[in-house]
Amino acid sequence: QVQLVESGGRSVQAGGSLRLSCAASGSIFDYAMGWFRQAPGKEREFVATIGRSDSDTYYLDPVKGRFTISRDNAKNTMYLQMNSLKPEDTAVYYCAASYSPIAAMREYDYRYWGQGTQVTVSA
Repeated sequence: QVQLVESGGRSVQAGGSLRLSCAASGSIFDYAMGWFRQAPGKEREFVATIGRSDSDTYYLDPVKGRFTISRDNAKNTMYLQMNSLKPEDTAVYYCAASYSPIAAMREYDYRYWGQGTQVTVSA
């Protein structure tokens, strides 16, 4: 059982940057990790994923070039660096750990979920 805790969400103006962290209670070495988000009134959507290999990453098209996912296995922590934030990035951001070491973009590929952290971007 792995527990995930997100942090780093807050209110920021458009164009600003945030770094979200996802701390795991145990080793994440064998897991692909992912970030998802849910905006008010919308379904939760995939944002970014990283496999056991740091080169195995995928992003939602609207965040490509602005967001960077990374992991520090020694600290059992995953990160999401978010730059050039836009109001449409406003959402609750969730981190998740997958069943396998391969980067995955579907919710049902993920076994463990955090409680979420709120990101609000004002115009």
